[in-house]
Amino acid sequence: MASSTLAERIRKEGYVLDTSCVLHNVNEEEKENLLCGHSEKLAIAFVYLKDCGEGDYCKGTTIRVAKNLRVCNDCHVATKLISKIVGREIIVRDVRRFHHFKDGNCSCGDYW
Repeated sequence: MASSTLAERIRKEGYVLDTSCVLHNVNEEEKENLLCGHSEKLAIAFVYLKDCGEGDYCKGTTIRVAKNLRVCNDCHVATKLISKIVGREIIVRDVRRFHHFKDGNCSCGDYW
């Protein structure tokens, strides 16, 4: 488990980047790079690596992320899969509501 990255693990679960969220007029490869830099993805990855870099001893603890913009569709799907893979609840507060991700599901029922 330690040999694969979080990105590889969510791709194995069926994650595909949704580049329709990127509004810049750039090519597809640049759109993919822009999506990887979204703040909530970086925050979740940082907390996971900080807490669980040595192993999965931190299962069960909640990751909380506050954001002043609305969560894009791509980040919503990615966060659902991350919560399923790492076995942790992830709470993301965006400008409209709180999203409680647990076991691959979101409290908003994918309607936000």
